[in-house]
Amino acid sequence: MKSYAEFLGIWNLVMYGLAGLAILSAFTTIIIHKSRLGAQKTYKEKYDCLRDHSARMNFTAMIFLSVAITFIINTLYHETVVSSVFWIFIRLFIAICIGTLIYYVSHLLFKYTYPARLRKSLNEFRYKPRINPKTGNKMKLLSEEEEDVHLEEGMQAEENVFSVDYDVWVDEATGDVHIEKYPGHLEARRCNTCGFQTMRQVEEKILVEPTEYSEGELQRHYQCRYCGANRNKVHKIAKLSQDADNYQLPDKLVFKSDEGVSSVTIQIALGTGQTLSYDFYSTKQASEFLEEFDVENIQE
Repeated sequence: MKSYAEFLGIWNLVMYGLAGLAILSAFTTIIIHKSRLGAQKTYKEKYDCLRDHSARMNFTAMIFLSVAITFIINTLYHETVVSSVFWIFIRLFIAICIGTLIYYVSHLLFKYTYPARLRKSLNEFRYKPRINPKTGNKMKLLSEEEEDVHLEEGMQAEENVFSVDYDVWVDEATGDVHIEKYPGHLEARRCNTCGFQTMRQVEEKILVEPTEYSEGELQRHYQCRYCGANRNKVHKIAKLSQDADNYQLPDKLVFKSDEGVSSVTIQIALGTGQTLSYDFYSTKQASEFLEEFDVENIQE
């Protein structure tokens, strides 16, 4: 019994040490992320840093905290655990269950609620007034209609297929123009001919039907919406496949006049339970987005 009590003493010290290490790792992860974000000089760089690293770094910190809580729980109810070796296994089981539950709840929060919070933070960086580094003048963000004159035809084509979104800032005093590139709502391949992200799938056909014993082959035909270049790509079809509901547009898309409309928000509920939300400047842009929308082309 004495040796068991000594073992529990060492066990508690190890658990406290590991818990402290996990908590330190969580705070270190957050500090690294905040420092990296603060080191970015421009709002665009801060936007990219936040978009690329925020969710992963914060979720990693939550994992470290859930592990720390698991270790701490393994030090509780010491008097009860001393009475029988049976209780140390019960406590270990409960600690693992609670730690797993915290991880699962964190996963759900980051999957369903964090994207909206992240988008709000991203928009703050994206739409903060830019300052012309040459003159110190405050720059103006042009509307979708105004910015086209400053964009190349290929850039406009990228916006038309919603693979890329460009923001154009203008210094009205000097005429200086600053263009920033942001990911669009839908995914498009990069065209090897013109170099723009305007290559969209226009057709697909099955070359080899899949069976229970062999894979099939699917050919997808892509066409560039800007230069018209064509490309074919063959994909494997698994032996066993599951039917998926394809998104269908209604026959007619009817919108009222844009008069008095400052923005349009479209929410799309996927079969997985995830809800996607998209913001647009006008009903015309929202309508064009729906015409292009395909579940397979959702931008990650």
